Formats: sequence, structure tokens, C-alpha cells
Amino acid sequence: MALTAYANADHAGCQDTWRSTWGSAQFLGDKLVRWSSKKQKSTAISTTEAEYIAMFECCAQILWMRSQLTDYGFAFNNIPLYCDNKSAIALCCNNVQHSRSKHIDIHIFTKALPRERFEFLLLWLGMKSMSPETLKRLQEEKDE
Repeated sequence: MALTAYANADHAGCQDTWRSTWGSAQFLGDKLVRWSSKKQKSTAISTTEAEYIAMFECCAQILWMRSQLTDYGFAFNNIPLYCDNKSAIALCCNNVQHSRSKHIDIHIFTKALPRERFEFLLLWLGMKSMSPETLKRLQEEKDE
């Protein structure tokens, strides 16, 4: 039995607000176990952006479903996510920051992380978290 997901978007489908609608469906084997369709929170400026956000939302659902199924003893490591937009797929596979896509992360990543996850990511990225006092002291040393 496999867990499979599909994501799609309708770019600027709402004529009143010009917001896109995204949809996703998740199948366990050949059974549809979850589907959703929502209007995107921000206005996508391209079809690629609308599809990328749809894939992001679908991926969040897949991860939630996988964690729930793991609690019941089912293990899913390779979960295919299908999308019909080559540009959005390419962006997911090679998320380079260029002028046509760098604003997308700003729209998506707007929620604060739990402290443990934030500290883990700081270590993983090789960054340091500094207090305001430390930053002020470093700035004063630089100015001298």
C-alpha cells in the first residue's frame, strides 16, 4: 500500500481578489483519504508561484498524515507528490533564490518556529544566536 499525493492550482481564478485557488488529494493505495481546496492567502504573481504554494500546502498535509500513520505502525518514506507545472517542480527540486521566486518564501514562511526547532536550525546552518546586548557590544567595537 502506498501513500500518494496530487497538488494543483488555478492561478488568479477568483476575479474579485485575483487570488489563486489550490487543491490537493491524498490517496492511500487506490482510496482517496483526504482532499482539500482553498483560496490562497496571498495573490500569486505567476502560475509557477500558485502551483509551488499548492505543492507546499500538499506537502504539509502529507507530513501530517505520515506522522499520524506512523503512530499506527505504518511507515512511509517515499511519498510521491504529483504536480502538472514543470516550473514549480523545478523550483522545488532546485530552490535557488532568483528574482522570479525569492518573494515566494516570504509569503509561505510567516509563522514563528518553536524555540527547539529554531535552535536546531541555527546549529545546523552554523549560525549563532546573539542577544541584543552582544550585538550592541559588537557594533560598538566595530565603530571604534
